[in-house]
Amino acid sequence: MRYKINLAYDGAGFCGWQIQPQESTVQETLERALEVLLRKRVQVIGAGRTDTGVNASYYVAHFDCDGPVPQPLQDAGSEPSLLNCSQLRYKLNAILPKSISIISIEKADPDFHARFDAVRRQYTYFLHRVKDPFCDGYSYLYAYPDLDFNAMNRAAALLLGTHDFSCFEKSGGDNKTSVCTVFSAWWEPYEPVIHAGQVIQGEPCYWRFTIEADRFLRNMVRAIVGTLLEVGRGHRSEVDFANLVLPPVSGKEACFSRRSDAGESVPGHALFLSHIEYH
Repeated sequence: MRYKINLAYDGAGFCGWQIQPQESTVQETLERALEVLLRKRVQVIGAGRTDTGVNASYYVAHFDCDGPVPQPLQDAGSEPSLLNCSQLRYKLNAILPKSISIISIEKADPDFHARFDAVRRQYTYFLHRVKDPFCDGYSYLYAYPDLDFNAMNRAAALLLGTHDFSCFEKSGGDNKTSVCTVFSAWWEPYEPVIHAGQVIQGEPCYWRFTIEADRFLRNMVRAIVGTLLEVGRGHRSEVDFANLVLPPVSGKEACFSRRSDAGESVPGHALFLSHIEYH
């Protein structure tokens, strides 16, 4: 039987989602907790990787559990091999660290795949422009006084469509292609639930960048945000940004940009995987 897990996690204490030797990861932590409760080793497949320190307010994974399960976790009135999803959720939350929360567990179709069935993913990056002790853990303090968010949104609109995003990709990935389709990308002000209440000449102090795509490359969102901030400061023109995404063509060969052509990556603690859409 296949089960679907919806969870959230604070990435500060983890080296990303995927299991890595000698590192603490979300996948490994979840698999160990399931092994304790189910008394058998199960593999958890996630919707995708997240970088070190990156958070997920919405994450989806699946695992298979066949054969008899411990009696306290059996679904009453069903076969001994079926899990009581509500009871498993309760017990997992009891033994997992505070940084991981299981939101729901449910039976899934046998062919459901948390990674390959996802058709759209959304990331959100949070930024605050004034010193604020209530935001620092999950937002990036960027105190440069004059940021042109209109220019940043015009540049962000150039990301839309299907392009090669090699210039925003960290080296070392095992993906076969750097082509992604971006559906939307925009900056907007927002109001945190708790904040220090400072203002900058009446302008919004708290901003978030949201981007939706069919897939993302390693470090892609953080590199995009860092490059857009250069546009906002006037250190990079919108034309320069366009040339990163839509490289000029010489003859029949496109001169694709390199990672060094884009801006620096912003810190990962302010980035959240915020939604995943399935068929």
